[in-house]
Amino acid sequence: MYAVRLWSVRHARGLNRFYTAFEKVMVALHPLWNKIGYEKLEAPFQKLEKASKGFLFDCQMCGQCALSSTGMSCPMNCPKTLRNGPCGGVRPNGHCEVKPEMKCVWVQGWQGAARMDDGLEKIRNVQHAVDNSIKGKSAWLRVVRMTKKVGEFAPKPVKAPAAKPAAPKAETPKAEKAA
Repeated sequence: MYAVRLWSVRHARGLNRFYTAFEKVMVALHPLWNKIGYEKLEAPFQKLEKASKGFLFDCQMCGQCALSSTGMSCPMNCPKTLRNGPCGGVRPNGHCEVKPEMKCVWVQGWQGAARMDDGLEKIRNVQHAVDNSIKGKSAWLRVVRMTKKVGEFAPKPVKAPAAKPAAPKAETPKAEKAA
């Protein structure tokens, strides 16, 4: 697996181009996914995604894939799971301080990003912390739902401001009622 992960970083440009085209196809198929139901698709997509991305990138199935932003180097392979750059312990040879036999995933990420068309711009984007509640879920389906604003990503209805209660009518004095 590790050798394939290194190969993926070396071929980041082609893999990113493929992934960009694949994402467009996935989004275009939203009407089909919606008709089938995203809940029904989750389990088969999880298996497919884990098999393919696990093989190519040693994917950890965080549910929030950042490969296209990190030079096709999965930041979840970092022993410290750092998503926004290397720690201060990268060895002079570019290897990890925790696992000295492993190249730092962020050193690899920068190398992969340099090979990608717009990778050096994307790698500077700050990644959000991992939401562990979606760990193991399909990032592919999540991207479609985010793009199409479906389910949890649907715009929330705007609540109309509460109507102000009408001012109470002043009571007419009894003398005026008699007149």
